[in-house]
Amino acid sequence: MLTINDLSLRVAGRLLIDHASLALPTGAKAGFVGRNGAGKTTLFRAITGDLAAETGSISIPRNTRIGQVAQEAPGTEDALIEIVLAADTERAALLAEEATASDPHRIGEIHMRLADIDAHSAEARAATILAGLGFDAEAQKRPASSFSGGWRMRVALAAVLFAQPDLLLLDEPTNYLDLEGTLWLETYLSKYPHTVLLISHDRDLLNRAVNSIVHLDQKKLTYWRGGYDQFERQRAEKMELLEKSRAKQDAARKHMEDFVARFRAKASKARQAQSRLKALEKMKPVEVMIDDTVAPFRFPEPIKQVASPIVAMDGVAVGYAPGKPILSRINLRIDNDDRIALLGANGNGKSTFAKLLAGRLKAEKGSITIAPGLKVSMFAQHQLDDLRPEENAYEHVRRLMPDATEPKVRARTAQMGLVTEKMNTAAKDLSGGEKARLLMGLSAFEGPNLFILDEPTNHLDIDSREALIRALNDFPGAVILISHDRHLIEATVDRLWLVREGQVAPYDGDLSDYRQLVTGSVDRREKREADKASKADRRRDAAQRRAALEPLAKEIRATEGLMDRTRKRLDAIEDQLADPKLYEKDARGATQLSKERSDLAAILAQQEERWLTLSAEYEEGIAE
Repeated sequence: MLTINDLSLRVAGRLLIDHASLALPTGAKAGFVGRNGAGKTTLFRAITGDLAAETGSISIPRNTRIGQVAQEAPGTEDALIEIVLAADTERAALLAEEATASDPHRIGEIHMRLADIDAHSAEARAATILAGLGFDAEAQKRPASSFSGGWRMRVALAAVLFAQPDLLLLDEPTNYLDLEGTLWLETYLSKYPHTVLLISHDRDLLNRAVNSIVHLDQKKLTYWRGGYDQFERQRAEKMELLEKSRAKQDAARKHMEDFVARFRAKASKARQAQSRLKALEKMKPVEVMIDDTVAPFRFPEPIKQVASPIVAMDGVAVGYAPGKPILSRINLRIDNDDRIALLGANGNGKSTFAKLLAGRLKAEKGSITIAPGLKVSMFAQHQLDDLRPEENAYEHVRRLMPDATEPKVRARTAQMGLVTEKMNTAAKDLSGGEKARLLMGLSAFEGPNLFILDEPTNHLDIDSREALIRALNDFPGAVILISHDRHLIEATVDRLWLVREGQVAPYDGDLSDYRQLVTGSVDRREKREADKASKADRRRDAAQRRAALEPLAKEIRATEGLMDRTRKRLDAIEDQLADPKLYEKDARGATQLSKERSDLAAILAQQEERWLTLSAEYEEGIAE
């Protein structure tokens, strides 16, 4: 499918990929990993033809459809479902041609092609993808302009997934998704019928959704089979073997060098010494795999410990408009050593609850008891825009330490994982991960008792995420975490709270249970409850199934209409051919009519077969 041969790529004078080669098999689902800034997105640009190679080539079979998420999210007045449907350009073109076509032969060809690309189920498939990414039936009918940028990016993702390109390129698709959307995408990609190359730092996604790993390291590309954990294990084993080989070679080299040094001038040993010199010259150094260390995160301890509970809520309601609470009837407590993750789809109120805890929203009802001296800090991705773009990291920290000496300010900045070069770089020129480090360090600067983190990993690579896990586990205060990164949640928290249907409540299950809840897996208890459903519930379910099957029913009706038109034309031809005078007056016309009758009979047979297939699918759908 994708062959990269001796490729070199350079951006702004910086060599990112140096004579690298890769063969990605057709149908492979590969995770593309490497440190931030290594050149992963640059390689995507080269694959799509947006960046010219310095050396080498990229080969893709002719007529391969390449798809990636649009850089600009759609903001038109078109409904979301229509935007996604329009992404399948072939289907849209065929439907437009069908509306004006009059040639029976062409009409037949159009319908055969529509059948081949499964056009009759297009609306249902588009709706399913949008639903998986968090848009309910009502939202799918709303114009894209009514959604924020993050939600529009989900629409852009839905569009490329619906188009089903032969080579799907995804660059950090979960950055715009919540945990629920990530779980759905994981399942979708694992079943995707074509080739996928996925840039991601989500360890669980890379373990479940892909079957191979492409690693960009030291400007080279390496293909590994298996998920991320298997890749990491295999790479560690290879590093260990190479290190042993290198040590063995160094010992052999030193032995030969010592022999040459001792006996080079001795006549009886001169020939042996020369032989060892030649062997030394031919000895190829063992390749060493460099495992770059990542700067740690360090969060200062609270200056003063506070007694539990640090926060207690009784009958609390909160919202943005008076009388319209987003969350209500909240009865919870937080202790000084709690590690809590908030679960729930975007839009259910996780960020609203976090803002309530951070004091950025006031409770409309109920009471909140806060421990005396409690310090609360909050990190959220949207706060990256609050950094002063022209100021460097040192200057940001200096504002919080106006009376400190320069060495102390620089030492505090370095604790955020920003080395000397980076602490002198303007914030606008820092990478996303470096900005996140700076903002996280500024947020926790005064040693909070309660640290709230809303999607802290969006711009962090895998190694930086591991460093964040260690820092959070070392932090002695309480932590509230909102994240789509399951590995981060499982490694740092011990309690789960579910935000859903206007409430916040403890969730008794683990993330595996929550995955089943989100993806629709049915356990025995749910099955027993389903078996007790009332007749009214069954009627409602049947109505919902009929609604879901309406696009299929529409296609059946359209096929019936085509069959009627074809039969009418056949009947008219039969009437003309039944007239004996036709053969006397226009023998050539009679021959043409006979040929048209034969062609139409074949088209009618195809239409009838299509109608039978669609009808059987519809009956099966109703019966489920």
